[in-house]
Amino acid sequence: MISLTERKDLIRAALGEIPLDLRIDDVQVVNVYTGTVDPGSIGIKTGRIVTPYAAGYEATQVFEGGGKYALPGFIDTHVHLDSTLVIPENLSQLIVPRGTTVMLSDPMEIANVAGLPGFKALLQSREELSYHIFLEVPSRVPTAPGLETTGGELNLADVSEILTWPESVSLGELDPSKVLEMRDEYLLKVEAALRLGKICNGHAVGRVGKELVAYACGGLADDHECVDYEEALSRLRLGMAVLVREGSTERNLDLILEGVVREGTYSHHLMFCTDDKHPDEILEEGHIDYMVNRAIELGIPSLKAIQMATVNAAKHFRIEHLVGSLSPGRWADILLTEDLQHIVPNTVFFKGKQVVEDGGYIGSRPEADYPSWLYKTVSLKSGKKAEDYILNLDENQASVWVIDLFPDQIINTKISADLTVVGGAVMSDPSRDILKLAVVERHGKNGNIGITFVKGFGLKNGALASSIAHDHHNIIIAGSNDEDMALCASAIEEMQGGFVIAADGKVLGKLPLPIAGLLSEEPVSDIIANLEEINQIYHNLGGTLPAPFMTISFIGLPTVPDLGLTDLGLIDVLAHKLIDPFV
Repeated sequence: MISLTERKDLIRAALGEIPLDLRIDDVQVVNVYTGTVDPGSIGIKTGRIVTPYAAGYEATQVFEGGGKYALPGFIDTHVHLDSTLVIPENLSQLIVPRGTTVMLSDPMEIANVAGLPGFKALLQSREELSYHIFLEVPSRVPTAPGLETTGGELNLADVSEILTWPESVSLGELDPSKVLEMRDEYLLKVEAALRLGKICNGHAVGRVGKELVAYACGGLADDHECVDYEEALSRLRLGMAVLVREGSTERNLDLILEGVVREGTYSHHLMFCTDDKHPDEILEEGHIDYMVNRAIELGIPSLKAIQMATVNAAKHFRIEHLVGSLSPGRWADILLTEDLQHIVPNTVFFKGKQVVEDGGYIGSRPEADYPSWLYKTVSLKSGKKAEDYILNLDENQASVWVIDLFPDQIINTKISADLTVVGGAVMSDPSRDILKLAVVERHGKNGNIGITFVKGFGLKNGALASSIAHDHHNIIIAGSNDEDMALCASAIEEMQGGFVIAADGKVLGKLPLPIAGLLSEEPVSDIIANLEEINQIYHNLGGTLPAPFMTISFIGLPTVPDLGLTDLGLIDVLAHKLIDPFV
């Protein structure tokens, strides 16, 4: 919040009574309120914008804009910071050079592992970062009570408390089962947010017709789960905003925006989010800047694409008085770019300080200081022996349910397959791309292991595993044989979290993620190099997915159709219940 002294200094600077701290001269100001571009000179005081038309104002420091276009910083409207693999303290050097200065984060992952103490630990450096973190307060920790085992939880009192924090802007994504079943705990969380004047984020995956209408009546303001234009339009018609998503495995932008261009759809309630995106793809492909540029390529006018990345989001989350435009009183988060048809932030200012020069990050990097107990969150009671993964059946052949992966999406299809039984154990069939899939409870509570089968990895031999498994974050393993699956589980416990790939009884590659089994404090370049190495090992073993460790992290979701897998077993997502792995 701005202090009274700072507010008065802004007013005095605007009146010309005291000098500006910084004046950025000779820029073409992109005005997201009028949809115009005007010659200007941006005046800044106490980290905030005084006016975008500051010619003639005295300033302590002057920066020459060189005729570049000046844009507000970009906003990611829904992201799980704890799914980037990179601690928030190191994330600046990845996203800020791409022009992202605001992250609206739902840190439900670390809360599912370590509860409220873990949640607070993740945010310890928030005020020292070169980007804003606003909170979408986790609404469902655990996500599926009774259907999974988690390490921590946030109850109604916890959520109600966090919602009162000034950095909290919304109640985080709430899946339909909680609303359609009219469960008091979750509806009370919605009301707690609404009483504080904060919105509630949706997660309306797969819902249509009366169910979608009922879900909207539950008080949900938006949806980031739309996979095509028809789904997006159905939400917009009900007054729900659409957070167009483009993550590592959730590629929704093209199908939605092609329809927007084709039908001339009103765009003021469209905005962008990444949800979950690995650091190698941010580095190579981009972040919100990639989405803006892709939208322009698809035919969205550049100023509308910029509005989707800035003021649309700020208005929707009711923070337009802080961010989202180059207007008086807003934080001076400014991108300078040579071109509006393909935006490349050459220079970035955050709160009036230059943090990117010639496309490279020059801002501060706060020291990370995470509690020691957060490095000790993987404790296996089972799963380290091959026999732990045997699925028994006293027949010669088994008809089983299979999670069939959907390309470039986190949704999946429920299919069946007949598999061979050898010595009473149901076998995988890599020749048909059918692997065994297991979720091993890793919070040291019960030693549960859920087992089913999955199609779509392309792996011919071996196994891959992750301690990131939304939203319960147990260990999830896909493999052609039980021995390599057990080896992966043991390796993850030894590292206290991370990614592993193994074959023929040997660990071939691994990426340690020792902070809650989710994050690494290693340099971003090292994390990316390590991730690229294990991805290549996966492809050498026949794997076909572009981001296999992101894909495997979503298969266990008990909230994304058709099927999910937890340590308790196979979940029919739409029915929200456990089902037998055998047909």
